[in-house]
Amino acid sequence: MVIILLIMLSGVIFGIVFGRYPLTLKINDKLLNVAICILLMLLGIAVGSNEKIIANLYSIGLQGFIISLGAIAGSVAFCYVIYKAFFQLK
Repeated sequence: MVIILLIMLSGVIFGIVFGRYPLTLKINDKLLNVAICILLMLLGIAVGSNEKIIANLYSIGLQGFIISLGAIAGSVAFCYVIYKAFFQLK
């Protein structure tokens, strides 16, 4: 855990020192996209190699779909309430 925090702290320091340069930000964006793609691929490999997940994919997918719909509906309802309470012109 300490190593992870030190790596994050070094990233913050690197961002403070080199974040003023547009080329650094452009390179950072590209590296971040590549890292995310690699992590997603590794996650897909881990899921695909797990026989229990593959065998129960239908029920897991259905539960995920229901949870996603609930999260979206809750977000929309909350945004509607906030909009009505604070941003609607009277």
